[in-house]
Amino acid sequence: MPLAPCDDTVTIADLTYDPYRFYKTARHHHPVVNVSSVKRTMLTKAEDTKFVKDNWQIFSSDDPSTPMKRAFQAHTLMRKDGAEHMRERTAMTAAFSQRNIRDVWVPLYEKIVDDYIGRLPRGETVDLFHALAAPVSARCLSHLIGLEHASDTDLCRWSQTLIDGAGNFGWADAPFAATDRANDEINQSIQKTVDGHDANETPHAIAAMLNLEVPMDIDVIRSNIKIVIGGGINEPRDAMLTAIYGVLTNPDQLADAKSDNSLWHHAFEESVRWVAPIQVSSRRTLEDVEIRGYLIPKGDVVMTVQASANHDEDMYEDGHLFNLHRPKQPHQAFGNGPHFCLGTHIARRTVADIVLPRLFDRFPNLALDLGAPVLFQGFGFRGPINLPVKLH
Repeated sequence: MPLAPCDDTVTIADLTYDPYRFYKTARHHHPVVNVSSVKRTMLTKAEDTKFVKDNWQIFSSDDPSTPMKRAFQAHTLMRKDGAEHMRERTAMTAAFSQRNIRDVWVPLYEKIVDDYIGRLPRGETVDLFHALAAPVSARCLSHLIGLEHASDTDLCRWSQTLIDGAGNFGWADAPFAATDRANDEINQSIQKTVDGHDANETPHAIAAMLNLEVPMDIDVIRSNIKIVIGGGINEPRDAMLTAIYGVLTNPDQLADAKSDNSLWHHAFEESVRWVAPIQVSSRRTLEDVEIRGYLIPKGDVVMTVQASANHDEDMYEDGHLFNLHRPKQPHQAFGNGPHFCLGTHIARRTVADIVLPRLFDRFPNLALDLGAPVLFQGFGFRGPINLPVKLH
């Protein structure tokens, strides 16, 4: 059985700035391909990425070559499997329960979003990345995890720094130097919450881990909160911005959504399918396995490319286009299997039920600033890095 073909031409820069061109070629010509620049075998078809995520007994999350452990200074639950992973994941689930989302987080988030949208200067041009999406995501997250005392600026910086470090597949020194500084600051912030813990306070994630019959060790609390900081800001932020950009560049779809608020949920799902906030994930094979006629030897690392799976022609017609009227079809933006994203439901409620309808209600003639192009960027994590709009 042959090994997967090797591609030694595509660079990390290519995958950062224009990944979809390579993924489309790969799906058609070599859907299982070893990419030299990232030292992993990429899987670009939806069937294969789902197979890997569903079978953790064969494909372990514990990838020793990932930069995540170095960036987070911890072996996080994202790199654990089975009972160990479930124990740590379950420790935080109380904070993400449907009851808490309904009774605690949604009412609070509505007030936060009204406040931040109310600050936007009518009649002016602003960048919604910095003026709305990033700070709203940070402020909402601060309450969910129990770091309300941290500033929006610090939370956003910590999140992006950790993301940059976790995606530092070239193992450059500078991103890790930045994560070291961020880790020290985050640890101090977490300790402040731990020291002031009251079992009857808001049911945030740190409280959930401290209120267990056997409280989680501080090292586990730190690593898990860092995971939530990394994903809990960039995912709703990028989904929010991508959805806004998607409807602004498709005026007919925007008109439909404004006349039927239920369509904002379609816009959210389409945004994360179209540009998956988490583009790729790594898994280590625990035994020899065959995928599409190729041998993936035991110990090799495969990379599931959710970004490509979500554009797979076998699943989606014109998958490269944003279409909130797309027939309902499952996507892999939030993963699947045991590591399905814990924050999916709260991100969906925040963006689709709160931010999008409120933003377009306050600024019904919101429009892109055509003088400044919107730029999407990122290999491991991807989204718009700016969204200049005119507030009308």
